[in-house]
Amino acid sequence: MTYSDLKARQRAERESHSEGLALRTHRALSWLDRAEQCEDEDGKFIFLWIAFNAAYANEIVEGERAHEKKTFVMFLEKLVELDTEDTLYQLIWSEFSGSIRVLLNNQFVFEPFWEYQRGNISQEQWKSSFDSARTAANRALAEHRTADALSIILSRMYTLRNQLVHGGATWNSRVNRDQLSDCARFLGKLVPQIIKLMLDNPNTLWGDAVYPVVES
Repeated sequence: MTYSDLKARQRAERESHSEGLALRTHRALSWLDRAEQCEDEDGKFIFLWIAFNAAYANEIVEGERAHEKKTFVMFLEKLVELDTEDTLYQLIWSEFSGSIRVLLNNQFVFEPFWEYQRGNISQEQWKSSFDSARTAANRALAEHRTADALSIILSRMYTLRNQLVHGGATWNSRVNRDQLSDCARFLGKLVPQIIKLMLDNPNTLWGDAVYPVVES
C-alpha cells in the first residue's frame, strides 16, 4: 500500500469527510509521500513519524506530556477496535521475529537506560524496567492485545525520535543504523495501514486536527 494508492482514494472520498478527518489524512499523506521519496534512513524515519503524528495528534497544553501519552494510547485503541480484519496484529506478528524483537532488546532506545546514564535512577532500576517491558510486550502479543503491544513498540521508537529531533544523534551515524533502519521499515508499513483504517471509518469521531487552517 503506497502513498499513490491512498492519495487517489482520499481525493475521491474527501468531500464526504469531516473537516478534522480530511485535514488529518491530507497532512499524513503529504508526509508519507515525502518519506517514500527520501533516500536516507534518518530523514525517512522522521518524515514517517511526522505522518503518524499528523494522524493522531490533538491539541496539547504546554507541559501536559501525560495527556499526550493518553491521547496516543486512546488513538491506538480506537484503531484496533476498528481493525476488523486484524491487519495491525498481523503486521506486528509478521515483524516480531525480526525488527521488533531486535528493537525490544535494544537498550539504546529504552528511555530508562538514559535516565540511568543521567544519574536519575540506578542500574538495577533500569534493568528491571527493561526486563519488565520486554515481558509485557511478549505477553501482550501472545494475548492478542494489539494496542498494548503497539504502545510498547512505539514508545521505543519515540525515544529514537527524540534522539534525532533534539540533536542527540549524528546524521547517518554508524551507531544507530540497525535500529533506525528497522524502525523506518516498520513505520513505513504501519503508517499506511493507519491512514487506510481512518479512510475506512470516516464516520468515526477523529477530532479536530492540531493547528487548523486559518484564513488570513
